[in-house]
Amino acid sequence: MPTVLSVTLAIGAKQLAEHKAIVTRISAIEELAGVTILCSDKTGTLTLNELTIKTEAVRQYSEISIDDILLFSAYASRVENQDAIDKSIVDSLHDTSLARKGIEVLDFIPFNPVDKRTEVTYRRLSDNTVHRVSKGMSQIILELSTRDMSADVEAQLHRDVDEFAQRGLRALAVAEESVPSGVADGPGTGFRLVGLLPIFDPPRHDTKETIERAIGLGVHVKMITGDQLAIAKETGRELGMGDTMYKASILNKPDELTGIANSVDELVLRADGFAGVYPEHKYEIVERLQNLGHMVAMTGDGVNDAPALAKANVGVAVADASDAARSAADIVLTEAGLSTIIEAFLHSRIIFQRMRNYAIYTCAVTVRIVTTFSILVFAFKFDFPPFMVLILAIINDGTMMTISTDNVRPSKGPNSWNLKEIFSYAIVYGCYLTLTTLIFFVVVDKTNFFQRHGCKALTNHNDFSLHSIIYLQVSILSQGLIFVTRAQGFFFTERPSVFLCCAFVIAQFVATIITVYANWGFTEIRGAGWHWAGAVWIWDIVWFIPLDFIKFGMAAVLDRYAKAHNPPAPGMPVTEEEVHLARQRTRMSMDAAQHVTRISTIPSRGASYYAPNLQDTISGRRNFGSRIKNLITKSGKHIGMDNHELRRLQSTQAQAASRVLTSNK
Repeated sequence: MPTVLSVTLAIGAKQLAEHKAIVTRISAIEELAGVTILCSDKTGTLTLNELTIKTEAVRQYSEISIDDILLFSAYASRVENQDAIDKSIVDSLHDTSLARKGIEVLDFIPFNPVDKRTEVTYRRLSDNTVHRVSKGMSQIILELSTRDMSADVEAQLHRDVDEFAQRGLRALAVAEESVPSGVADGPGTGFRLVGLLPIFDPPRHDTKETIERAIGLGVHVKMITGDQLAIAKETGRELGMGDTMYKASILNKPDELTGIANSVDELVLRADGFAGVYPEHKYEIVERLQNLGHMVAMTGDGVNDAPALAKANVGVAVADASDAARSAADIVLTEAGLSTIIEAFLHSRIIFQRMRNYAIYTCAVTVRIVTTFSILVFAFKFDFPPFMVLILAIINDGTMMTISTDNVRPSKGPNSWNLKEIFSYAIVYGCYLTLTTLIFFVVVDKTNFFQRHGCKALTNHNDFSLHSIIYLQVSILSQGLIFVTRAQGFFFTERPSVFLCCAFVIAQFVATIITVYANWGFTEIRGAGWHWAGAVWIWDIVWFIPLDFIKFGMAAVLDRYAKAHNPPAPGMPVTEEEVHLARQRTRMSMDAAQHVTRISTIPSRGASYYAPNLQDTISGRRNFGSRIKNLITKSGKHIGMDNHELRRLQSTQAQAASRVLTSNK
């Protein structure tokens, strides 16, 4: 089993790579197949991340013209190694060289996820005066602007931001101040709000269809974005993913839940997304969903996403992600957009189905071999040659390696390793196959039914020819079981792979030839002839037909049991009792995982699902960065960053995190 499952995962990883998804932790393929909730970033994943400044809609709050507002915002933007926002601002100038023409940059503070703004201090060469400009999130710039600020200006800003949000536009505020001392780090005259830039980021053309596909696969998509709430809601409505969204700050304010939800857990489960998130919010959202029993996938691209990516069951680094995000992720996408993730879901479920089918098959055959020959030996004194059991293992089980490339349909819903289900199927199938052999043996030994239809007579119940006959009967029906376990409907409705068909034909051709012609005295085997071989084939075909109906009956019983033990469904109301039961089941899974050693290729769901990669206590964004030092990927690597990442994170918190993260690079 470890060999077959390892080969299946390895081939599956290669197939996922062909669909632009690079697997960095091979067991993540199994977990991806079981994902029930996908937490997706908005910018660059749901949208194109091709930002455009709508210059005709720029708002002014002073005598400064629109052209100068754009010029000031370009001063506060990078001209090299640009992010999408900086590029859109610089490109909005009629001449991009104006972004640095006529000024000398004295100091530049790039954007970071804590302060959510950039700042530049520059000297104007025309008059040798020093000025400072800051651009960023409207609320942050509003708090920063202390000069010439009035209640009317503040109210107007809020109205403009809301208007932009209703139109699906991001708002970027710009403020400026003078530095009389002429020193780069000298005190300024106070920032003055000068303008508001509307930024348009259109959704990807395939995002709406992709989200519909995800919902059809049983995966609930939640938008986790740092943008404003109104923008998130408008984008959610446009993409058909719902607009039941909240500010992330509500996660730390249970007293504000009145009339919205009974608990924070219910809020996280019901919400279609959260806006204004910080790194600790992403981590907490993932953790709460996991504690409710859900498998969570998380997308991200920056160092601030690394904690949530490491915490999620499947961390997905999107195209052009930072080194830190790639190190923390289990899957790295090489193509932009959400559609690649959906393809990964489909193919991971195909891979999981192959492993599940083989697991049921091999367990059922093990039950069948053990019970069949135990009963024949003790009840009928049938002395079946041990060497032929070895032949069964080599010829029959050896061909099952081809299941790693089998054509199977992905399941309609998320998958998980359910040992009760696997062993229930295995025991029922195994007992049924045992029954077919026992009845066949009794008919052969106690009656002359087959002899009356042209088969040669046997001397006794340990006739060497009977050894050959029983070997063929066990071989055909045992290996034929794989065609039942691999199909979700009737076995003939899903075409198996050419390799599997060829392997079955070759294996049973060899088994038939052994039964007909082999005369191996050393192992008490004698050829039984073509009449007996034909009789065995007819017998097994007749007994093979009910296997599908047994499968359908088992599925109906097990599905009814599974529905009663599923975690609360995302997007639906949930009571406190359901939350308590879900958390209790999760704790039981964690405790069981700590005491059970699993096959290396099938890691414990509880262990990989809930193993803490960070401290569990979330205590505010101001000290969150300091705890990233404990962040380790599932493969045991510390996360590293290159110099480009360091330049992007210049705040005190980000610098502290950066030093720790790069210390083990």
